[in-house]
Amino acid sequence: MDIGIDLGTANTLLYVRGQGIVLNEPSVVAVKAGARHALAVGTEAKETIGRTPGSITAIRPLKDGVISDFEAAEEMIRHFVRKAVPGRRPRTRMVICVPSGVTQVERRAIVHASQRAGARAVHLVEEPMAAAIGAGLPVAEPRGSMIVDIGGGTSEVAVISLGGIVTAQSLRVGGDRLDTAITDYVRREHSLLVGERTAEDVKVAIGSAWPVPGEDAFEMRTFTVRGREKVGGLPKTVELTVREVRAALDEPVEAIIAAVRATLEECPPELSGDVMEHGIVLTGGGALLPGLDLRLASATGIPVFVADDPLDSVALGCGKCVEDFDGLERVMSAA
Repeated sequence: MDIGIDLGTANTLLYVRGQGIVLNEPSVVAVKAGARHALAVGTEAKETIGRTPGSITAIRPLKDGVISDFEAAEEMIRHFVRKAVPGRRPRTRMVICVPSGVTQVERRAIVHASQRAGARAVHLVEEPMAAAIGAGLPVAEPRGSMIVDIGGGTSEVAVISLGGIVTAQSLRVGGDRLDTAITDYVRREHSLLVGERTAEDVKVAIGSAWPVPGEDAFEMRTFTVRGREKVGGLPKTVELTVREVRAALDEPVEAIIAAVRATLEECPPELSGDVMEHGIVLTGGGALLPGLDLRLASATGIPVFVADDPLDSVALGCGKCVEDFDGLERVMSAA
């Protein structure tokens, strides 16, 4: 049994050889104080965030794209594999996507957690490479392809040619950082305390990085936010506008743009010409932020495109590695 795992900070996707993507659930584990096993994992556990009694804690086993809670990560991987592939799972081999900037210690932690969860063999593939494969870029050709993968915990920027990463930037800024920027803004400007789920709802409803041409109606939208007063602690309601949320998201968006510029500066001239000609491709959940492609194109002077299936690009790329697992093992052993 061969399985590909996009082990994301926000969501985990599982790809089973011959079946495609069979699972997509939040990377959350709910545990009770003193208990050895998780009470809930995935979608069920996410519903408990911000609503648990003191004896129950909702944990995100991954932070900034790497494992922060080893036992919870092991439990989560085991649960998802059992759910995706019920019954016996003989000789399970796994391909797991990791950020390009992870350390050797972090790599070993991911491999160890996967082995403890039942994997016989584990291969790690860097996320920008998987995203580029999943987006259909010609990564094996002698041509520069630029990918910007914005996940929940990290953003990966890379230029790829001849099956390898030529230059890359990995920054721990992603969807979670965007949510935090919104909660910070609401607390600072409106003296209102809101949770991460509320911030995510705001981002999805009226978040943007740049005014989108022809979307005048969107610019007029507002979102009602309910939370607790910073002073006094009583329930309070405020109306947020699109422009307010755009201003709140400015800092993390600028950090992503700076990473793209830094990657371009390190890129060989010949490959820079390829990127200028063929453009930059956005993947990941952050690629869905309205106007991000336009703002990035304005900042770099290079065409920017959103992948056809940005949310699943990494998992699909990981899946293509799974479908040719034997070829992947030969490449890894020769490396």
